[in-house]
Amino acid sequence: MRARDIVYAAALFYSCLPASGQTPAAGPSPNRQPVGEDKEPAAILELGAASNWNFRGGATTFAPNLAAEVTPIEGWLEIEAGVSPFYTRKSTEWDTDLLFKKPWTLSRTAEFMLGAGPDWSYLRQNGKTANLIAAEIAGDFMFWPTGKHRFGWFLEPAYDYSFAGGHPQSIGMSAGLLIGIPQCQSRRP
Repeated sequence: MRARDIVYAAALFYSCLPASGQTPAAGPSPNRQPVGEDKEPAAILELGAASNWNFRGGATTFAPNLAAEVTPIEGWLEIEAGVSPFYTRKSTEWDTDLLFKKPWTLSRTAEFMLGAGPDWSYLRQNGKTANLIAAEIAGDFMFWPTGKHRFGWFLEPAYDYSFAGGHPQSIGMSAGLLIGIPQCQSRRP
């Protein structure tokens, strides 16, 4: 898969129309919450674990995972920034990514997002360091047991294509807890 193909795929899914489970942006909606009800969170914090496996072989690595997600355009765009530090006996790797995701509401308690974006890795191995740039494509399944976006869990499979020499590729999986960060309420004078 080439970088051009990744860009085409990202452009294609961002140009898709909303899924039937989504509400249109204009007009009244029976799903809108009345004033005083719970609002969507200002951000969603993802705490969990990540694994990564390189197609060239080697052992699967595991790491803690921390990410934050915001919604600049409701129903169309979510932006997630995350970091995972992978440690082995001979190397240390810090993976950071910035994903631009298209969300689909599957039900009151489940969502799916498909995203793409850059991935930067800082690798220290055998006394040498390297900065690696890659493209990442990820699916994100989010489950909210109560239907409110306060606490839930996620499962996020991902594919990375590195632009470094030899173009290493890898697949990974992140899973963990979702914590909705509530919006600040403005005080009235």
